[in-house]
Amino acid sequence: MRGISPVRSRRRTAAVALASSALLLPLLATTPAGAAQSPAAQDAGRLQDAFTSAAATYHVPSEVLLGVSYLQSRWDEHGGAPSVSGGYGPMHLTDARTALAAVVTHPHGEGAEDPRGDTSRPLGPTAHRTRTRAEKLPARLETLPKAASLTGIPADKLRGDAAANVAGGAALLAAAQRAQGRPLSQDPADWFGAVAAFSGAEDSAGAATYAEDVFAVIRDGQRRTTDAGQSVALPADARAKAQPQQLRAMGLKKTDTGKTECPPTVACAWVPAPYEEYGDGDYGNHDLADRPNDQSVDSIVIHDTEETWDRTLDLVQDPTYLAWHYTIRSTDGLIAQHFPTKDVGWHAGNWYVNAKSIGIEHEGFLTDPDAWFSESMYRSSARLVKYLAKKYGIPLDRQHILGHDNVPATTTSGIPAMHTDPGPYWDWSHYFALLGKPVRATALPWSDVVTIAPKYEANKVAYTGCSADDPAAACPLHGSSELWLRQSPSEGAPLLKDIGLYPNGEDATPGVNDVGARVSSGQQYVVAERRGAWVALWYNGQKGWLRNALLQPVAVPSQGLVVTPKKGRADVPVYGRAYPEASAYPADITPQALSPFSYKLLAGQRYVTGGKVHGEYFSSPTFDTTGHKVVRGENEYYEIQFGHRVAYVNADDVTVSRVR
Repeated sequence: MRGISPVRSRRRTAAVALASSALLLPLLATTPAGAAQSPAAQDAGRLQDAFTSAAATYHVPSEVLLGVSYLQSRWDEHGGAPSVSGGYGPMHLTDARTALAAVVTHPHGEGAEDPRGDTSRPLGPTAHRTRTRAEKLPARLETLPKAASLTGIPADKLRGDAAANVAGGAALLAAAQRAQGRPLSQDPADWFGAVAAFSGAEDSAGAATYAEDVFAVIRDGQRRTTDAGQSVALPADARAKAQPQQLRAMGLKKTDTGKTECPPTVACAWVPAPYEEYGDGDYGNHDLADRPNDQSVDSIVIHDTEETWDRTLDLVQDPTYLAWHYTIRSTDGLIAQHFPTKDVGWHAGNWYVNAKSIGIEHEGFLTDPDAWFSESMYRSSARLVKYLAKKYGIPLDRQHILGHDNVPATTTSGIPAMHTDPGPYWDWSHYFALLGKPVRATALPWSDVVTIAPKYEANKVAYTGCSADDPAAACPLHGSSELWLRQSPSEGAPLLKDIGLYPNGEDATPGVNDVGARVSSGQQYVVAERRGAWVALWYNGQKGWLRNALLQPVAVPSQGLVVTPKKGRADVPVYGRAYPEASAYPADITPQALSPFSYKLLAGQRYVTGGKVHGEYFSSPTFDTTGHKVVRGENEYYEIQFGHRVAYVNADDVTVSRVR
């Protein structure tokens, strides 16, 4: 999220210990024919046994129990730590009061960018209202106490013990089935209404979407190794047919879809952000426009909220704050839209990007790896992005589906202030698989273009900066989408330098908010050099070394368009925005400076481009839209994957070629 939003962090010494012990479990275990399984191999299947046992005890079809758990957590345990919405364990049993009691707030540590990113009207400080949390929490945030009552299992065991957690989830499903007057049958189709009730959604669209997703998981089947080294499988079952008629007697309210722009496969609510004037020429919290008629929509920016759901909705409805187009809830993937996509949000800290993008917030916390992004959220978000990408003709790749951490600053001085969400714990590889564009090799092994492709669960990166009490302490080991680049081909070599973040020449750090030497799943770079198991990539005007062993590749061969300085050019300026030349501006609009970064694209270096864009500037400094105008000039630019963030180079300065 933006500005002065806090991040939340949990004290979880016990949880970290649980997570660390879980890492000792093997990811795969094989047993010779006729031989007894080793204790570790037996242990790797205990979660599967827990599902079987709980299903039998509470007379819930095992397929239904496994399907619900997959959508809640992908069967992960998260070391007993709570999710962003206070959910625990494989069944995501919620106990928000307990989770919130352990929460402390501290500065986000990722800068304080102007979220609008336009010098013609700096946003300045924004209001940050203090909200008193309601005493009564929604039922969807208190399912764990109910499970404790149904099972007799103590709440602390339901939070920390995976098998107990699964039993609690089974008891809740059985109770929901009985409440609807339906038999505890072994036919999954009989449980559609109970699954919908388990979601906690209060509206019919949300409940139906959740249940349909669970039943799709059951029909398709799933198999994976969890974060605790547990092998779990759900065989495909064609009997799991949706039964929407079971929802009719549940008394769910109809969703206010209002003016929403969402695909029919998601639950979408209209929660409007105010476009209001509030004195001294100030207004909020977005700008009216007429996209794509006045300018194109070229990208979608993925954020996390750094706030709970209710607090986020409070903020986006405050005219003195700022606004983005959509917010997605963690528990069930409900989408709230705040203003039409034709209008411009204040969310990315770069006015050129804001003017040509759609902003989507996801309930979550960057520095809290175990306040996890739910499968429901990932699936709803992917469906929304596919819908918007088709509507606006946006390519489904990492140079057009951006994280906030991939958006460049507008000037060199603004680089340290740029935000870094959704951060390294967002699973880009899984997200792009859901988008139907999986991260994979697309060229022969000797291609000079590579796509970053670490295996998320196995890529345990030791970041620092997740603890409010000790910022230098290591974050809990957790799956990550990101990899570090080093100054030379050695594991002991220092991390790459970033002269934008560290103008005095310091090395980048392992901080969770430090993107100075990081590459992320799906991003593409050009190979500068190879040495054994190491590969050097062109990155921010220098070579960054990455270990890419043949048997454990983290970067796969790809193809794409690349740019390099034209012959005779020693270097090429790199920009954070693609603005028109000064002569293109009419007399009543102040020309925006073409301010190059301290970085340079040097002769011989090559970078992957996401395509050519036209120089544009959306002038809208006033509440009255009468004088608003899109300025277009002759300048054309190429967007390039320059470092962790994208950047722009003037098309006249570079030569373009295709690498296959």
